[in-house]
Amino acid sequence: MVKPGSKDRKASILITGLELDELQRFVWMMAESFGLDRRIADYQGVRPIGFWRWDIECLVDVIDSVLNDPEYYPVQGSPEHQAIKALRDRLQAENDVL
Repeated sequence: MVKPGSKDRKASILITGLELDELQRFVWMMAESFGLDRRIADYQGVRPIGFWRWDIECLVDVIDSVLNDPEYYPVQGSPEHQAIKALRDRLQAENDVL
């Protein structure tokens, strides 16, 4: 398991609505993520959730893998596609700061 070092910071991000629904659709793709899948599946979107840099990297990788896959998003401009893309952009921006 990855443990945070003394200089690692945790980002608190609020994920709600369609962003959360879409992220939870792909929780099965995070099976090797040391509990991140369970945390996302259980997350209700009431309070911000804390992510370490490696958590955000996993989420961005999962989202990137489904964004251009017509199996998951046959219509690129759909509200669901736009929501998950916006979440990916927010996570990426937060990761750039960490």
